[in-house]
Amino acid sequence: MFSKKDLTRLMVPLIIEQILAVAVGMIDVIMVAKVGEAAVSGVSLVDSINILLIQLFSAMATGGAVVAAQYIGSKNIPRANLAAQQLLLFSVSISVAVTVFALSTNGPLLKLAFGSIEEDVMDNARIYFYLTALSFPFLAIYNSCAALFRAMGNSRISMMTSLWMNAINVAGNFICIYLLGMGVEGVAIPTLISRGVAAVMIFMMLRRPQNVVHLERGTKLRFYPQMIKKILQIGIPNGLESSIFQFGKIILQSLVSTLGTVALTGFGVASNLVTLEYLPGNALGLGLITIVGQCAGAGEYEQARQYTKKVVKLNYIILAVICTVLAIFAAPVVGIYHLSEATSAVTVELLVLHSFCMIIWPLSFTLPNALRAAADVKFTMCVSVFSMWVFRIGCSYLLVKGFGMGVNGIWIAMFVDWVFRAILFVARFVSGRWKGRTLAES
Repeated sequence: MFSKKDLTRLMVPLIIEQILAVAVGMIDVIMVAKVGEAAVSGVSLVDSINILLIQLFSAMATGGAVVAAQYIGSKNIPRANLAAQQLLLFSVSISVAVTVFALSTNGPLLKLAFGSIEEDVMDNARIYFYLTALSFPFLAIYNSCAALFRAMGNSRISMMTSLWMNAINVAGNFICIYLLGMGVEGVAIPTLISRGVAAVMIFMMLRRPQNVVHLERGTKLRFYPQMIKKILQIGIPNGLESSIFQFGKIILQSLVSTLGTVALTGFGVASNLVTLEYLPGNALGLGLITIVGQCAGAGEYEQARQYTKKVVKLNYIILAVICTVLAIFAAPVVGIYHLSEATSAVTVELLVLHSFCMIIWPLSFTLPNALRAAADVKFTMCVSVFSMWVFRIGCSYLLVKGFGMGVNGIWIAMFVDWVFRAILFVARFVSGRWKGRTLAES
């Protein structure tokens, strides 16, 4: 169903888009570091909450993309168009509700999540959280439209929109922080503006009738419960999995905050840097949703299996290069952030340790995207939630509080979590029990 040219056309823009997102995330941290380590810590804490809230409508985007891809695979384009309309209507509604919740619980939510952190860290966190929360509806529109373009196999549109969004963000950061001398709000305001521009751009492009899937002009906006149910069959388990996963990371962030500012900042910067290592898997995983989704819609499960193996193998090849470079050049890379000597030492140690253990990651996080695209979402959710709470969180508290291993204990617990996931996801894929769960029959 997909030629080498088709796969290249799909995957290359996705990888570039992920590079842009990761690079801008790193630039944000580097620029805000100019304001001070308290600002870096505040942004790092809030980003963990932001990601949790964003997962709610990102999961809806994935659900809509899977349903649309399966309809495309079965050649039922009118139903794919309806799935697109319902995805946007529902995800925007959810994102507005999330924004209202985030704005109204700003201070209390941060105190509940992170307890008694230093006052200057809390002040920066509150400012950053308030401003970035305003961008959630724009991000919901962007994520939904981008997911639909990927479902069509057209990832170039989302890449170009991401390019504009990130360019506006970086330019805004430079102006606000370096020229206007603003604090943490100098990172948050450009984020809000860039997401708004990106949402408008990609929404207008999705309205073009020449797209395989598009928003038909003049269509009355109303909810279709049956189609929303199909989207939620993917979106709810995926959203629960992602949200609980991120909630677990917030708990661990709270645990790190008890170890002091050096450990908290080192952990935050290391977490930012290792997103480079997740980059190929995240991009290829998005591509798998399109590939396996369309194959499942057409009933071509053997092709889905072969494409999945090729994608995971490619993930390992790219990962070997990235992890080797980061492990060798860890010290000079960390030096870009201008951290204190103690914080730099913690960050370098975490980065090197993470790079060696990434050999497990593709089987734990890239492979299950194939299962999700085939609608085998309940299994991936159960495995992920169990592994997160038992291994990542349970082992973290045991290693940090029981054995006094410090921030390294959290990293080691994370690797145990990866191993458990990898064993179960590989066994599920090999068994073939993920086949025959197509949602797009009617």
